[in-house]
Amino acid sequence: MPELATQFNGVSVVAKANVYFDGSVVSHTVLLPDGQRKTLGLIRPGSFHFNTDAPERMDIIEGTCRVTIDGSREANAHAPGSHFLVPAKSGFLIEVDGGICQYICSFLG
Repeated sequence: MPELATQFNGVSVVAKANVYFDGSVVSHTVLLPDGQRKTLGLIRPGSFHFNTDAPERMDIIEGTCRVTIDGSREANAHAPGSHFLVPAKSGFLIEVDGGICQYICSFLG
């Protein structure tokens, strides 16, 4: 499996941040030359629920979190180098106990 890219060259970046939960979750949108859209962000300690329109892949690049995908009873722990998938028209609860969790969200649909 190829290594996760943590640097993106030749992209466009939307300057205005995506700010959620009074600033506890903040991301920036990155548009790749091939049309892919990603967000790069951070999550402060807390518990936050997100809904999805398109399927998403969330790669954790710093910090740790627990994630419960809608419809599941089990929370799974994620550390740097791990990822989780979220189906379209679904959602997930993400919990960060301490520190800051940084992620790359890839929109797959």
